[in-house]
Amino acid sequence: MENLGKTLSDYLSSKNLTDDYRKLLNKALNDVDVQRFLKENQESINQDAISVSAASIYEFYNHKTNQSELSKGYYPKLVVNNHNIEVAYVPNAKKRNEAKKSEYESRFVLMDMPSDIRKATLDDYDGDGRQEALSAAIDFIESYNNHKGYVPGLYLAGDFGVGKTYLLGAIANELFKSDVRTTIMHFPTFAVEMKNSIGQNNVLDRVNKVKDSEILMLDDIGADSMSSWIRDEVLGVILQYRMQENLPTFFSSNFSMNELEEHLAVNQRGEQEPVKAKRIMERVKYLSKEVIVTGPNKRFQR
Repeated sequence: MENLGKTLSDYLSSKNLTDDYRKLLNKALNDVDVQRFLKENQESINQDAISVSAASIYEFYNHKTNQSELSKGYYPKLVVNNHNIEVAYVPNAKKRNEAKKSEYESRFVLMDMPSDIRKATLDDYDGDGRQEALSAAIDFIESYNNHKGYVPGLYLAGDFGVGKTYLLGAIANELFKSDVRTTIMHFPTFAVEMKNSIGQNNVLDRVNKVKDSEILMLDDIGADSMSSWIRDEVLGVILQYRMQENLPTFFSSNFSMNELEEHLAVNQRGEQEPVKAKRIMERVKYLSKEVIVTGPNKRFQR
C-alpha cells in the first residue's frame, strides 16, 4: 500500500483542504476497516482519482460511525468500481430478515387463516390415515416443479382435525422453496366478505385478486350453506377461470366430492338446484384429485 499511501498523504497535505476536513479525513483513513480495504485493493484503485476516492472513504467512515435515518437498516461498504473507491449500502441482518419475511408472505398468502399454518411441514405430517394424502402431496410437488404439463391439485376430504388444513400449509411451504406463489383462503369467511362487498361495489376486484393465484387453496369448502349467488357467481367464476387457465387448485372439506355435490344442490332457501351443483363439481373434479384423509382428531391430542 506504499504508493497509494503516499498518494493519500499528498492529498491530505493539499492546500485546497480545510483544516477541519483534513482532520476528519485523516481519522477516516486510519480506520481499521479502511486500512484493510486499501491494503486488499491497492492494485485495483486509480491513484489519479484519489480526491474522489478520499471523499468516498470519508462518506464510509461518517456513516459507519454516525448512522442516519436515511441509512437505517443498511451498513456502508467500500467497493472498487471502475478503479475508483465508492460506497455501497448493504442491508444488515435485520433488514435482510425483514425482506425475507416480506417475500415469504407475498408468496405464501393467508386469507382469514390461522398464522400457525405457516409452521406446517411435510416432515411433521405422519400418522395413521395420512399416508395416502402425504404421498399425493409429494407427487404433486415433484410433478409441478418438474413442469410435467397441467397437474391437478388435491381435494382433501375427511373429518374434523385429521390434518387437512395442516397439509395444505405444508404443501405451500414446500412450494415456496421453489418460488411458487400460493394463496390459502378460508372459503366460508371469504363468502361472508363477498356478501359485504356488494354494497361497496368491489366484488369483481376481490374475485380477481384470488382467481389467478399460481396455486389456490380453498379451505373448509362446504362448511356452511351457500347461497346460489356465492356458488355460481363467486365460486363458479373462480373455478371456471382456473379451469380455463389450467391453474392447480386445492380444496379441503368435511365432505367427499359426492357429498359436496349434494350439499351444493340445496341453496339457502332450501331449493334443489342439482344441475348448477353438478356444473360446479365438474370444475372441482377437473382442478383436483380426491384424497380421503382419516385418522384420529389431532386437535384433541395437543
